[in-house]
Amino acid sequence: MPIYTPPLRDMHFVLHELLGVADELARLPRHAEVDADTINAVLEEAGKFAAEVVFPLNQGGDLQGCTLDAATHEVRTPAGFKSAYDQYVAGGWPALSCDPAYGGQGLPLVLNQCLYEMLNSANQAWTMYPGLSHGAYECLKAHGTPAQQSTYLPKLVSGVWTGTMCLTEPHCGTDLGLLRSKATPRADGSYAITGQKIFISAGEHDMAPNIVHLVLARLPDAPTGSKGISLFVVPKYQVAADGSLGERNAVTCTAIEHKMGIHGNSTCQLNLDGAVGTLVGEPNKGLAAMFVMMNAARLGVGNQGLGLTEVAYQNAVAYAKDRIQMRSLSGAKHPEQPADTIIVHPDVRRMLLTARAWAEGARALACYTALQFDKEMESVDEAERRDCADLVALLTPVIKAFITDNAWQATSNCLQVYGGHGYVRDNGMEQYVRDARINMIYEGTNTIQSLDLLGRKVLADNGAKLKKFGRQIAAFVEEEGTNEAMQEFINPLADLGDKVTKLTTELGMKAMGNADEVGAAAVDYLRVVGHLVFAYFFARMAQVALARQGGGDPFYTAKLHTARFYFAKLLPETAALIRSARAGVAPLLAMDESMF
Repeated sequence: MPIYTPPLRDMHFVLHELLGVADELARLPRHAEVDADTINAVLEEAGKFAAEVVFPLNQGGDLQGCTLDAATHEVRTPAGFKSAYDQYVAGGWPALSCDPAYGGQGLPLVLNQCLYEMLNSANQAWTMYPGLSHGAYECLKAHGTPAQQSTYLPKLVSGVWTGTMCLTEPHCGTDLGLLRSKATPRADGSYAITGQKIFISAGEHDMAPNIVHLVLARLPDAPTGSKGISLFVVPKYQVAADGSLGERNAVTCTAIEHKMGIHGNSTCQLNLDGAVGTLVGEPNKGLAAMFVMMNAARLGVGNQGLGLTEVAYQNAVAYAKDRIQMRSLSGAKHPEQPADTIIVHPDVRRMLLTARAWAEGARALACYTALQFDKEMESVDEAERRDCADLVALLTPVIKAFITDNAWQATSNCLQVYGGHGYVRDNGMEQYVRDARINMIYEGTNTIQSLDLLGRKVLADNGAKLKKFGRQIAAFVEEEGTNEAMQEFINPLADLGDKVTKLTTELGMKAMGNADEVGAAAVDYLRVVGHLVFAYFFARMAQVALARQGGGDPFYTAKLHTARFYFAKLLPETAALIRSARAGVAPLLAMDESMF
């Protein structure tokens, strides 16, 4: 049976020793009272909830899946899911980082980040039900009318109601400019929404009495394409003036998608047949408003990749320490046994250390980015808010794509550690692989994230956002440049920084002549930038570990081993990626379509 232990020690390391979160938060008026003891207490309780309440439901939920009653269009979630959600609400977890004005606890987002990492490790399918609600909260908080905010935000914050995002339609995936759903004005100022949406995570379920759907649709006189999309809030049950639930709205689940993974989450096809909704934000500006929720979801999906990487690693390590197979090539390591445990074999170590490095690097990046978001929202320094906003924008596609690509590799490697037993359902590893694969696709495929990074976040502003992050790297390199003990980390970091600068300039020049050059290089480019970011954080983690390993705590020795593995075995991938990015568009488009 699978195991899961919340990685609290590494979280404490990242938050307190690497990022100095308590000192950073002390500068923000809203979070000035959030000290290290408060952070640690919240993390401990969050870990208990994830490991003791949610994790035991993961395998059973995958086997049972969700059930649709075709007559009533109601969905029943797997056994135990609703009870766990009720405990989640009773514990106040939905409100952790939400605004106290709507009933939230007002704690920093960086704490919510750690909560959701643990929940995703424990049970990604279950975590998707409350996870999307936070994005709906952020969207309505930013763009909702006062009436919408007073009606929906307290319910979303408390977790009494959940939220969804309804974007995709059968004929269009990422290209939302093609969507056909219509919004017809009604006499009372509301709208009748008609259309079909697919792939709607948590679109229908029995865990909450109401579901707040955020729906993209077109007004009658809307321009074509993405400039003619409006956003509407469409509740499952209409809400009376006093906040009570009225009649069922005309939005129904017509089918549950039969998916490769995340079976415990009801990914629905929804039919809207004149469903009553209200406009969010300005007419024809819905896509921009929805991006608040989409960006939150992209950060959340990266967190799903991190969660799966961590839990897969923990299980693979436990198996490798127990399973005996063959003898070490250099001689028996456990002569008292008929064979050595497989953790002695170099390639098993490679697979385990790859997963460990991807998890530890992702945790540092995710927590750092969440902290930048906290500072963007709460800093009293306007320039700092702008800088943090730019860093969050730059790193969002990296978090979504790089972490989930790595999670797919990590979970697959961890399954491989089990050999044939990894392919057997009882051990749980094949579920992690299946669940990890979706994270590279939804909320904008990883290619879309790569195009966003190179085209919108880097080339569109002549590298201004990238340079802001680059200045942090340069300052760190300057600080440690004469520290002999840090050279094994500083030199490759500085070298890759120079190469990224040159590659970015080269791709920008080529794109001026042919925009397809961006599409040809973007995926390689994002991975190169992802490695630059990870190299920076691993170098910083090594700096801390070097300073503290003398105390005898093996944690710091292990951190150094992981950092050295990353620089020796994973970072060299960038050489091939840079060469591939420079190959340009010709090898991809030279062949005529008819030859395929």
